[in-house]
This record gives sequence, C-alpha cells and structure tokens, in this order.
Amino acid sequence: MQNPTLLDGQKFQITIQRLCRQLIENHDDFSNSVLIGIQPRGIYLAKRVAEELRKILPGKTIQQGDLDITFYRDDFRRREQLMPNQTKIDFIIEGKKVVMMDDVLWTGRTIRAAMDAMLAFGRPEKIELLTLVDRRYSRHIPVSADYVGIEVDSIASQKVVVSWKETDGEDKVVLLSDAK
Repeated sequence: MQNPTLLDGQKFQITIQRLCRQLIENHDDFSNSVLIGIQPRGIYLAKRVAEELRKILPGKTIQQGDLDITFYRDDFRRREQLMPNQTKIDFIIEGKKVVMMDDVLWTGRTIRAAMDAMLAFGRPEKIELLTLVDRRYSRHIPVSADYVGIEVDSIASQKVVVSWKETDGEDKVVLLSDAK
C-alpha cells in the first residue's frame, strides 16, 4: 500500500498561518490568552504557532508553555517504561483563555489527560483545542477541536505521522498503512 503525503512544504506553512489567523479572530491581541503544547509532539506545533503569531502581532506578548501528561494518562500503569517529559509553564492560567495544542487528534484520550494535568496550574476561563491533524471517526472520548489544520479519514490500522523541521528535518504529514 502507498503512504500518501497529506501535507508538506508550502502547504504545511500556509496551514500554520491559517490557524494563526483563526486564533487572532477569537483572541485579538492575546492579552488574556495563552498557548499550551502537549508533550511530546504538540510542543512543536505550539512553538511554531507562537512564533508565527509574534510575526503577525509584533510587540504583543504571546505566552506559550509545554505540558507533560505522562502521569495523567489513563493507560500509564499499563506501560512498562515511562519517560516523562518536562512541563514548562511560567505563567498563570487562572482566568485565562487557554489554547491547547497537539499535532494529531485521534481518540481524545490525550486531550482528556491534558485537561486534568492543566488544572494543577489553575482554573482557566475557557479551554480551546487546536490540532494540526484531526483523525475523524476514531474518538473514544467526546472531544473535538476548535481549530483544525487538516481532517483525515483513516482506519485504526493506519497511522498519521507528523514530521517537524526542528527534529525530523522537514515539515510533513504522512498517512502510513500496514503492508499486507
């Protein structure tokens, strides 16, 4: 089976820019909003969005943090070796509008864990979700994204892989299928 590329190059960058414009429509100057990237791969999306927002809104403060959800996952006791990531949130989220970000939304379990983990930092006014790829029709938990880069209809045996220039050398989204 082929492994089609869903997004890369210029289209990848345009998708990030479009998501930023949508955020600006709802968050204006970000004076009461913060961005939280979910570890491990959502942090690249959050950093890229924050960087782009700073270009579009020069002089405005865009607060961005990274959230580790390892011990909030509902399957963490089933995993043999846990490798927690680092949480870096150096601002208060109490009363703020929080935009959580992850690269792929699939079952919704990661988002549920992130909401639980985030409450350790205060009670936000509102929580929104931004995802680069929404794998529709695969939810285990009723979660939907407020901002979506692309939607993908896939089956359980397929995997969506997001590559980031910062770690993988290129920006790319590929749909992998099991060869049978």
